[in-house]
Amino acid sequence: MIRYTSFLTLCCCFFFNCPTFAQYDTLVHDGLERTYLVHLPPNYTETEAWPLVVAMHGGGGSAFNLQDQSGLSAKADAAGFVVVYPEGIRGGALNIRTWNAGWCCGPASSGNVDDVGFLTALLDTLTARYALDTTRIYATGMSNGGFISYRLACERSDRIAAIAPVACSMSLEACTPGRPVPIIHFHSSQDGSVPYRGGVGDGLSNHYNAPQDSVLDAWAAANGCRPVADTLVDTDEYLLTQWTDCDCGVEIHRYLTHDGGHSWPGGNQTPIGDPPSHYLNATDLMWDFFQQYTLACAEPSGAGLSSEIRAVHLFPNPSADIVTVQGRQIVRVRLRDLAGQVLSSRFYRRVDRVEVDLRNRPAGVYVVEITSSDRSRDTRLVVKQ
Repeated sequence: MIRYTSFLTLCCCFFFNCPTFAQYDTLVHDGLERTYLVHLPPNYTETEAWPLVVAMHGGGGSAFNLQDQSGLSAKADAAGFVVVYPEGIRGGALNIRTWNAGWCCGPASSGNVDDVGFLTALLDTLTARYALDTTRIYATGMSNGGFISYRLACERSDRIAAIAPVACSMSLEACTPGRPVPIIHFHSSQDGSVPYRGGVGDGLSNHYNAPQDSVLDAWAAANGCRPVADTLVDTDEYLLTQWTDCDCGVEIHRYLTHDGGHSWPGGNQTPIGDPPSHYLNATDLMWDFFQQYTLACAEPSGAGLSSEIRAVHLFPNPSADIVTVQGRQIVRVRLRDLAGQVLSSRFYRRVDRVEVDLRNRPAGVYVVEITSSDRSRDTRLVVKQ
């Protein structure tokens, strides 16, 4: 039996003179009272269906902790999506929140807590309560929250369109997704809690973490991708690897930074955590990635974008000198680095073709923000030497 209780509603306009809305609720599932925080963007209305991002905290964290660490609520306000931060069950000697990812972690795993069932019930609750696009539900999580995002991809690929795990691993056993799942994974080579190369971390948990290459190679096989990954960027700052030619047009992207640690790249420093990477912004990159996919088995669709923006083409990509942006009703083109810094910005009068000069840009990955009269789209651009 599932019982719902709303015990705290927060509307920050009462306190901070802004229209953003958040609600901290409870849902009783499997006899346990579960909690979650919902954040609605300021322009939310019931007249259109909104994408949903499910963001899960790490072991010992909370909904509010991940909201601050990731900056996902601010991104939701700017880009136009709903975000929910579910919380794991408290337990153990330290009374911390953990998630049952099947093979870890903490009291949730040892107690066999039905977290997949809770998250499924939460999706049912939210889709009944809010105007959500059920074909555009995405999952992300930090550390233990990333573990459970992988489990959702394995067991609920019928509900989750794409995932963006951060600083985590997964079990290589018993993962049978019902459809190819797009994945963008973020990690640091300096992560000691969940070592990139695999093994037992230096944190409180004593479980074994599979090497990241093994995890993503297994997903590449499950997704029907070409078995050999492509290295697009390999610098002192970060490594970008992609698995492509997958079934249903999905892709797998892996960003490995060489700074930071067990943290959210581009996010806020937590009181006891490692410093975040300054080389890229995981929140911006995952939203750019998510926008390409729905539950449909088709080529990346640009779902939810206006017709003007959906028709945009950027070529050649990769490029070493001039890149052409071709579309309809383009009013602004910005070039950003992966940390979110604006490198160039230019306005146009509803043009259909724009050229961007890259000849003085160092090799790496950039984000091209293309704006029409009413929408914006971020597209990744690789600059080669």
